[in-house]
Amino acid sequence: MKLKHLIAAVGVTLSFSSWAVNFTAGDKAPEVKVETYGEILVKQDDIAYQNWDSATMAGKTRVIQAIAGRSAAKALNQPMIKAIIAAQLPDEQYQTTTIINQSDSIWGTGSFVKSSAEDSKREFQRSSIVLDKDGAVAKAWQLQPKSSMIAVQSKDGHILWAKDGELTQPEIDKVISLIKSDLQ
Repeated sequence: MKLKHLIAAVGVTLSFSSWAVNFTAGDKAPEVKVETYGEILVKQDDIAYQNWDSATMAGKTRVIQAIAGRSAAKALNQPMIKAIIAAQLPDEQYQTTTIINQSDSIWGTGSFVKSSAEDSKREFQRSSIVLDKDGAVAKAWQLQPKSSMIAVQSKDGHILWAKDGELTQPEIDKVISLIKSDLQ
């Protein structure tokens, strides 16, 4: 592990003790596959799905946003997403991956969650958007229901920081700083 990653991991571990996810700075996220729906692709204006595997996330610095299929969960960390957009990060080195847990949606809204995810993919085509019909990621990563988890993953696939729940402005600033540091 590079020294800057180790320093960031130790500093984050010491200053942030309420992780609600089972990610430890410096470790890799538990591997998980999504085979029901999966990653959303836009081909011309048509939507297609392909199986998704968390192991494919290495290679770029990324923010992973795993959210319940609820508008309240999506809104929870909208300021984080706005900060990422404002940072104008280089596409060739950075990517946001949003994983939507359709099984954690309000009864009867599954089709709305799916169409909303597809609309988001059309709007943010450079982002990786995964629709997880069965909640495989939430189970594997032991995520909180009705929530939004944000994690920063280094380009070599190690977790630099993670939190389940709403981020404060200092945490948003820390995430942007970690991303920019990993891009160097």
